[in-house]
Amino acid sequence: MRIIHTADWHLGKTLKSQPLLDDQIYILDELLKLIDDTKPDAVIIAGDVYDRSIPPVDAVVLFDETVYKIISRKISVLCISGNHDGAARMNFGSRLFERENFFLTTKPSANPAPVVLSDEFGEVYFTLIPFFVPADVKNIFAQDFNDANKFYVDEARKKIPAGKRSVAVAHLFVTGGVTSESEHKLVGGIGSVDAQIFSAFNYTALGHLHKPQTMKKTGWVVRYSGSLLKYSFDESTQAKGATLVEISGVGEVSFEHIDLKPRRDVRVVEDTLANLRGAEYTTDYIHANLTDKNYALYAMDKLRNGAFPNILSLSFVNLERAEETPASKNRRGADVSTLEYFADFYKHETGGELEGEYRATMENFLAELERESYGGRL
Repeated sequence: MRIIHTADWHLGKTLKSQPLLDDQIYILDELLKLIDDTKPDAVIIAGDVYDRSIPPVDAVVLFDETVYKIISRKISVLCISGNHDGAARMNFGSRLFERENFFLTTKPSANPAPVVLSDEFGEVYFTLIPFFVPADVKNIFAQDFNDANKFYVDEARKKIPAGKRSVAVAHLFVTGGVTSESEHKLVGGIGSVDAQIFSAFNYTALGHLHKPQTMKKTGWVVRYSGSLLKYSFDESTQAKGATLVEISGVGEVSFEHIDLKPRRDVRVVEDTLANLRGAEYTTDYIHANLTDKNYALYAMDKLRNGAFPNILSLSFVNLERAEETPASKNRRGADVSTLEYFADFYKHETGGELEGEYRATMENFLAELERESYGGRL
């Protein structure tokens, strides 16, 4: 059986307040091209379909259109809710969807039955484990979270005949996983789980961690596909896409990461402001690490109006701000006016002298403040 494993679509997400819906439309079109090229039997979405529990309407429409396009290709979709998703809202219509080979699980069950798909070698059993908080499970099993995960898996295994090929789909943190800034910490005191609880499955398709990574690959495979897009600048060096999985007739698993090319990349650049202003033009989303020794006024605007129209943030990486300017420290105790203190500060921040119109404007401003402090009696 051939499977495309995806996770963490986060439809409706923003990056530094920049809406990413157009980028998500583009990457899902790329996913559909991959589906057409590889012709899988099933597509897995391992949680965090949306970026928040009440997603924007455009995100819901995009998910609906994408799932429709996949199942219209006679390909099954297996989807669970993640910690970002509103499980109750996502659950609407799930029983009807199964008629069209869209299998959606958003809450744990007291009787977790598998989804059964078939290929030329027979049945493959899929156990869908949505994200849950400890209270959800305690009401059913009276276990703490780690025990509950193992208990849930063990209960699901009872529905899978011995010797049959099987796949688990879950959204959680497995011990040893590498995290990213864009992932929300799991709530409710939830910690990590041991990959060993999935040892009876041929393949475990995980969501939650945005970096593609394999937690176990000898005899049985536990893997995060990672997110479809880069959702923070610390993910700038990560390869994003989907995992193509093949399970042989005897249960042997092979897999490979398939890159999906985004509409715009998410990159970090580092150099002086002058050098970056002369860089090659790009529409990628940019964070700039400026190596200048002093702050530069309007640096963001200068870069946005130049090589990087989609710059979203910047840092002055070599600059350590002092509590006081050196000149002000040396002149402490002297009869130094507020204007001169500001002139020292201006020179420290910009490297230039406070002169001409700038100095006159500040002098007038300070004089007006002084008049107001005396009630206009000067």
